[in-house]
Amino acid sequence: MKSNNIIQQKTFGFAIRVVNVYKHLTETKKEFVLSKQLLRSGTSIGANIEESIGAQSDKDFASKISIAYKEARETRYWIKLLIVTHYITKNEGDSLLSDVEEICKIIGKIQITLKNRKSVP
Repeated sequence: MKSNNIIQQKTFGFAIRVVNVYKHLTETKKEFVLSKQLLRSGTSIGANIEESIGAQSDKDFASKISIAYKEARETRYWIKLLIVTHYITKNEGDSLLSDVEEICKIIGKIQITLKNRKSVP
């Protein structure tokens, strides 16, 4: 993994956190439905970032980045739901939300850069 690719680093670190939350929810809280949704979307962000790095074209890159953004937004939804249903504490959830918000902002800026690059002849 390149040490200077911030979104790659952040999404991988976030995926690790999500896996650990999933393990906690399934082992301690015996919650299997919401936690699986969180696991799928939360780890998919980084997987799509990885795919974007190996993209075969600019269009492929933009597509993978777009999917990563959508997965990050979905992950935010599951975290909020886990907070209000008391499966995770507000402090735990707020920490995860902070991370996913930062990821959304970075990916959003990548998308804006791509859009601006296309509009310049």
